[in-house]
Amino acid sequence: MAITRFSINTRMALAVIALIICCAAIMAPVSAATKYLGGSPVFSASVTGTNEFTPGEDATISILVKNTGVSTMKQLNLGVIDYEDLPTTAKFVTVSLASPTDAIIIKSDPQMIGDVKADGTAATVQIKAKISANATTGEYQLPLTLAYKYSEDIHQEKADVYEYVYTNEEVTVPVTVRIKPEVKIAIVESNPDTIATGTEGYLRLTIRNIGPEDGTMATAKLVRSGSSAIIPTDSTVFIGDFPSGGVVNCSFKLTASTDATNQTYPVNVYVTYTNREGEVVTTETETIGIPVNAKTSFTVTSQEPSIAAGTSGTIEVTYRNNGNLTVYNAQSRLSPHGLVTLDNNLAFLGTIGAGESVTAQYDVVVDKAAEIGEYTFDSTLRYRDALGNSQESDTIAVTLQVLPAKQDTIAGLPISTIVIGIILVVIVAGIGLYAYRRKKSMQ
Repeated sequence: MAITRFSINTRMALAVIALIICCAAIMAPVSAATKYLGGSPVFSASVTGTNEFTPGEDATISILVKNTGVSTMKQLNLGVIDYEDLPTTAKFVTVSLASPTDAIIIKSDPQMIGDVKADGTAATVQIKAKISANATTGEYQLPLTLAYKYSEDIHQEKADVYEYVYTNEEVTVPVTVRIKPEVKIAIVESNPDTIATGTEGYLRLTIRNIGPEDGTMATAKLVRSGSSAIIPTDSTVFIGDFPSGGVVNCSFKLTASTDATNQTYPVNVYVTYTNREGEVVTTETETIGIPVNAKTSFTVTSQEPSIAAGTSGTIEVTYRNNGNLTVYNAQSRLSPHGLVTLDNNLAFLGTIGAGESVTAQYDVVVDKAAEIGEYTFDSTLRYRDALGNSQESDTIAVTLQVLPAKQDTIAGLPISTIVIGIILVVIVAGIGLYAYRRKKSMQ
């Protein structure tokens, strides 16, 4: 097929046109872009949810951070790409909350929340804090510091090449937190009964409202502190109105557990009330120490009694109160043991003060078949404490010595010896009489 001049010229023309189009595509922008050349981030912060807290509370402060920056200059139809970072975008934002007062203690470390754009979006930060139990009512301004970077300057090297210059910035905005009034209790006087292990008694308290709030429908409650040996058994007292500065007297019943020892144990008290907003609120807990005396113990201090087998008699046993408390209406009991029995195994001892001793008497009968040696008896004391609680002591060992059976005597001599002597005398007398008669008959 022959190639004509027209065909060659046409192909050359198409090639030139294609080359022109490619050059134009390289040199001319493919799209129009808007460029922002001025402005910077502008932050505001506010507490979301509740901003009211009470003294002594472990609080979580939820803070909403917003960037309301506005671009002050823009340029249209320049370049082929949009900016990645606008001047109003805050990058790598770190938020930290501080407290200028001891009333609020901030527990959270600074938190990074990333980039915050000025497009109406916001970031929420959760800050842990402790409201001091001594914090006073009112509003507190807490400084919220935001550290970030933003593109302060943008250099356009070419139509599609930009150089960003970032600036470090730090701003502080106030955050308002309010501490609302509440009832705060103080124990003016604590007067517990003297109680011992396993017994119960009363605790009388005088409670004052030292807070700025007036409480209504108030109730005082006594509660066990952890695994304390003090256990409240009558633990609720209705107070009613409890105005600021008001004082009330309450009486609670409590028990010392059977594993309590000679020491002071804690018990907690708090007040629930209705505040001015109609909410039921619980005050901070106050802790009170309740002294407990160990269970009263007794020991035998008298010498070991003894009694002969085959006889009966009265033995004396002296008991000593080793405890710290006086016991009342005490009586002791001695248990029988085998061939050793008791005609009377109870003894009334009356009142025994701490460190005092009393003597009990028991009527003992020892069978003549009882083995010689020591016998140990179980003895217990039952008594009442100062509050009338009936108590029983631990078992106390009482030792009795059983002696050999006594022989019958006349004028201090055993009857058997006297009988043998009489027999000997009779024999001797008989022999003498026989000899005398024999001699006389021979005369």
